[in-house]
Amino acid sequence: MRTRTLAGLCMVALALTACGGRQPLKPVQGQSLPAVPTGAATAPTSTELLTPSIQARPERNVELLTQSRQRGDDPFDLPPEARPQ
Repeated sequence: MRTRTLAGLCMVALALTACGGRQPLKPVQGQSLPAVPTGAATAPTSTELLTPSIQARPERNVELLTQSRQRGDDPFDLPPEARPQ
């Protein structure tokens, strides 16, 4: 019974993944693509518009700390000033 349920769920998932279209995007009839940006020679294509910029998706630095280090002296880490009452 459990294997049937699992097999059924896998078949449904497989069918849903096959639903996506692979055709290039086109603007809706009566609509046009965005205007040409200032300084650009041509208007961006739909693929260029959907690709995030470096600023929108920065590279991640996943370098792990391999050695701990003693924290240096911080000249700006000052105690709060006492106010006269």
